[in-house]
Amino acid sequence: MRLVLCVAKGNMLSIIKSFALNGIDGYEVKVEVDIHSGLPGFEITGLGDKAVKESKERVKSAVKNSGYLLAPKDVTVNLSPADIKKEGSHFDLPIAMGLLCATGQVLAKLAKEYAFAGELSLDGTLSRVKGILSMLTAARNAGIKKVICPKSNAPEACYIDGVEVYAFENLRDICDHISGEKTICPIEHKEISTISKNTSYDEDFKFVKGQTFAKRALEIAAAGGHNILLIGPPGGGKTMLAKCIPSILPEMTARECLETTKIHSISNKADEFKGIITNRPFRTPHHTSSRIALVGGGTAALPGEISLAHNGVLFLDEFLEYARGTLEILRQPLESKTVAVARAMRTITYPADFMLVASMNPCPCGHYGSKVNECKCNPGMIQKYMGRLSGPMLDRIDLHIEVDAVTYDELSDSNESENSASIKKRVNATRVVQQKRFEGEEYLCNASMSHSSLKKYCTLDEKSEELLRRVFEKLGLSARAYSRILKVARTIADLAGMENIEFSHVAEAISYRSLDRAYWK
Repeated sequence: MRLVLCVAKGNMLSIIKSFALNGIDGYEVKVEVDIHSGLPGFEITGLGDKAVKESKERVKSAVKNSGYLLAPKDVTVNLSPADIKKEGSHFDLPIAMGLLCATGQVLAKLAKEYAFAGELSLDGTLSRVKGILSMLTAARNAGIKKVICPKSNAPEACYIDGVEVYAFENLRDICDHISGEKTICPIEHKEISTISKNTSYDEDFKFVKGQTFAKRALEIAAAGGHNILLIGPPGGGKTMLAKCIPSILPEMTARECLETTKIHSISNKADEFKGIITNRPFRTPHHTSSRIALVGGGTAALPGEISLAHNGVLFLDEFLEYARGTLEILRQPLESKTVAVARAMRTITYPADFMLVASMNPCPCGHYGSKVNECKCNPGMIQKYMGRLSGPMLDRIDLHIEVDAVTYDELSDSNESENSASIKKRVNATRVVQQKRFEGEEYLCNASMSHSSLKKYCTLDEKSEELLRRVFEKLGLSARAYSRILKVARTIADLAGMENIEFSHVAEAISYRSLDRAYWK
C-alpha cells in the first residue's frame, strides 16, 4: 500500500460539489474544506444531521486505510448553503475528497470537474446511498456533467441521461481515476423502455369464482383510475379481488417509472438489482399503522405509504379498523394528489397520486345484507360501526361495491373466469382514449378531471339528466358525489367505445354508490 503525506503550509481551502435532498428533489451543495494551523480538530458546520456529524470519523479512517496520511491540523468543513438542513451519509465521499484536495494529495483542478456522493466504510469502500436519481437530476439541472457515486448505485443511476456517471467500489480507485493513473469509462446509459417488465402476477382474475358485479366494477375503476370500496362479509373474496388489480392496470410510462423510483430511493426501498421500478406499487399498510407511517414524516421527514403508492394502488384492508383520525388525513391527498409534510424548519411536498382500494365488513359480525349468512347485529350496533366512516371521506370514493359470500357451486365450478390479460386489453384501450382526450392537460384519466373538464366531456342528454336529478334529490348527494358519478359514467362510456354518455352509463354509475343508498338514508 502506497503512503502519501502532504505537509500543509498555511491555510488551504478546497471546494467539492455534492448534493442534498429536499423531498424527492435534489439541489447542489458545496462542500468547503479548510485546513489550517492550530490544535488538531475536525468540525463540520452547515446544519448537518447526526449522520453528517459522524462522518468525520468514517472519513478519517477511510482516508488512512486507503493509503493516505493526514497532517495533524485543524479541519473545518462547511456544507453550503449553510441555512438548510442536510441529512444522510452520502457527504462522506465529498468530505474525503475535499480533505485530499486541500492537502494536495489529489489535484483540486481535476476534482472540480466532478460532483461526488457516497458513504464510506472504515476501509475506504463505498456503500449504496439513497436518492441517487434525485441527485443526478439535480446535477443535470445545474449543468454538472460528471458525477461519481458508489458502484452499488449504478443499476439505478444508469437511467438518467445528460450526465456521465462514474461508479466506483472504493476511495483509492476514485483518486487513481482523477489523477489519471487508472481511468475508467462512465457507466452505460440505459433506456427504461429496454427493461423486461414482469407481466405475470400471483393473483389473476381467472382464479376469482363468481363476483361478476365486483369484477366489472374493478375493471371500471382500473380503466378510469377511480377509488373503490369493497363491502362484504369475511371470506367473500374482497382481499383477493383487490390483489388482482395490479394485473389489469396499464404499464407505467418512463416518467412514472422515474418518479416512483425517486420516492422509493429516498426511502431506501428501491430495487437494488433492477435499479428502477417498472411495476405499479401495491402498498398494503396494516390497520394499526400510525398517521406518520401513512402520510410521512418523522425526524427525517420521509415519505409515507400514500407516497410510496404513488402511480399505483394503496390497499386499506379492514377499512373501518383504522383510527378515524388516520382515515381523515387521506381526504386532502385524495383531492390534491400531493401531501405536505411540515416540520419546524421546512415543509416537504411529496406526490401522492394513488388509486385507493379499500375493503370493509358491513357490520361488526360482517354479515349484514348477506344472502348466505344471518346478521346478528342490532340496528344500533350497525349504525355505530358505520359511523366510523365519515360522509366527506365516503364522497371521495367513486365506487362502493357490495361483495357477497361465494356459494359452493361457484367455488366448485371447474371453468376459469376471464383472465386478467383480457381485461387489461380493454383497460389499456380505454386509457388510450382518455390520454387523447386530455392531451395537453395535467391529468391522464377520468378520475382526475377538473370541474371545467366535467362540463366539457360529461354532458348528458335530457333523459340521463332527469335520472341523475331524481337520484341527487332523493339521496341528498353532495356536489362531490355528483361529480364522481359523472366521472364513472364517462369511464363506462369509454369502455363501451361511446363518444357520448348515455342513460345506461349513468344508471350503472349510480348502481355503484351502494353506501349512499343503503346506509346513509
